[in-house]
Amino acid sequence: MTDRDALITTSRLGDAGARQQLFGEAYESLRTLAHRKLRLTARRASGLTTSELLHETFVKLFKHEAPSASNRAHFTAIAARAMRLVLIDAARELAAEKRGGPLLRVDFGEADLAVGPVAADLLALDAALERLAALDARLARVVELRYFGGMTEEEIGVELNVNARTVRRDWRAARAFLLKELGPRRPDGAA
Repeated sequence: MTDRDALITTSRLGDAGARQQLFGEAYESLRTLAHRKLRLTARRASGLTTSELLHETFVKLFKHEAPSASNRAHFTAIAARAMRLVLIDAARELAAEKRGGPLLRVDFGEADLAVGPVAADLLALDAALERLAALDARLARVVELRYFGGMTEEEIGVELNVNARTVRRDWRAARAFLLKELGPRRPDGAA
């Protein structure tokens, strides 16, 4: 059991000091993740700064009590879901405010999908992930953990209780589904 795993456990048991220490230790790794997500989702279009995304994520995570995570990978998975929800909420709010204004874009570059640059609207991505979850919840979870959580295949495997090879296969299947659902995008933003 790592130090963070022990902090998660004692935090779940109600230790406020452990919760504060967990917050501090998790802050920097999630800040890096938040910065990366905003860079990939056009910070200007989302209206969020790295700090705002990170703080909104922590509010979702720690609003009532510490997340009931069993270890670091599980905590990261919970944080990935919270970060996704914050980004989707910001995109919906922006769309509601602008009513037809610029779309929030997500760039699936080589680092994320390894298929060259393909951009997709964040709300369309969320809708496609929901459709994927209806067909195969594990595939949708792999995308969420890898794309929003920045987790490795091995970490995802531990979280989902499958081996890394299965995660890799699931990632390819999920990526193919999403690319089909989202379709190719031209540089001018038209489908």
